[in-house]
Amino acid sequence: MKVVLQRSKNASVTVEGSITGEIDFGFVLLVGITHEDSEKEAAYIADKIVNLRVFEDEEGKMNHSLLDVKGSVLSISQFTLYGDCRNGRRPNFMKAAKPSHAEAIYNHFNTLLKEKGVKVETGVFGSMMDVQLINDGPVTIIVESK
Repeated sequence: MKVVLQRSKNASVTVEGSITGEIDFGFVLLVGITHEDSEKEAAYIADKIVNLRVFEDEEGKMNHSLLDVKGSVLSISQFTLYGDCRNGRRPNFMKAAKPSHAEAIYNHFNTLLKEKGVKVETGVFGSMMDVQLINDGPVTIIVESK
């Protein structure tokens, strides 16, 4: 499992002209899932993300977690994170999980975040989405289970 995490001042996702999710403050997560990923990887990543200390304290140091600042998550499924561009000019997406497997793990991941007390908004799995955000910092981190 691979997640590109962006600390955000606000963000939204639109599908077919309608906003399906929006947050005021927290993380935008681009979530990629591969064939080997299971609920175990989802649990590891969810725990890592909610406890990752990348929000500033009173002294401007990154000492606070998403839970500490009561931030939200905008979670976007993103199979293209497993695009392999080493050969040719078109990415190979063979490492991305099949949609049925990926959707189950993605939904479980979002449920785990909610169970940890985080407000979670999403796009629509498998849809073309327009994502807008104001990246705060900018802080962008890649979190992987392997």
